[in-house]
Amino acid sequence: MRIAIITPSRMKPSTLAGKSGQYFLEHAVESANSQELDRPATIHFFVGTDPETEIPARLAAHPQITFVRGERKGQIPALNAAIRAVDESWDFVGFLEDDDHWLPPYLGFALRTLDSFDFVSSTQVETDEAGEVVRINDFPTPSGWLMRRSTFAQVGAINPASKWHYDNEWLGRLAETGLRRAHLVEATAPGTLENAVPVRPWLANVLRFGGPNTHLVRHGFILPLVCRLVHPGSGTSDVGQGGTSKVESDAEYQRLIDRFGRIPW
Repeated sequence: MRIAIITPSRMKPSTLAGKSGQYFLEHAVESANSQELDRPATIHFFVGTDPETEIPARLAAHPQITFVRGERKGQIPALNAAIRAVDESWDFVGFLEDDDHWLPPYLGFALRTLDSFDFVSSTQVETDEAGEVVRINDFPTPSGWLMRRSTFAQVGAINPASKWHYDNEWLGRLAETGLRRAHLVEATAPGTLENAVPVRPWLANVLRFGGPNTHLVRHGFILPLVCRLVHPGSGTSDVGQGGTSKVESDAEYQRLIDRFGRIPW
């Protein structure tokens, strides 16, 4: 079983407590290597970077990492460069932001879910740099995406016109294929749209705007299995501060509504 993980990275040093001297990317790779799997797997990271990014020697030589430089500066060119490096020999394709990580049961459960579905997304638990829980986030960020290689080939690469909301745009094209999608939630999460609406509105959005073949799947663990770091250097925080980033974000949302009739989740 061969699993390709696509990761955009600016090669930023870790700001996590107790992780001095490491890079965020190293945490992501460590979390993938800590997965509890019931069958042998080859896990390899295809890391997209800006053209001028300096790669540390110890990571350049890492046997599980292939670095690919984007044609120009930016997350989307870096992502698409990494995507182009994933050939048809890989059975599954996943995404993992370099400052996020998976809890050990994630990959095994997601792979078993793909026995019945074509694509998996996930709710995340958000933490700060000290490791304190901030909240549960039901938006299906790419760090929870896993799919068969055939699914990825059918939907295609990241839209180069995207900047802030490439994930919404890609999920909109996924929905148009009619493929079956599972969204993973923790054991105590609502399991239906009716129950999600009053208490977890973002989870309700996954069902409302994720496409007709989107289903919630409980994995039985108390916490979500994908951990997302919330910190000042993230793109989300940049948009939240307003200014040009917020204007660009709003314009991109409007283009999504014009294209899909909604903001896809």
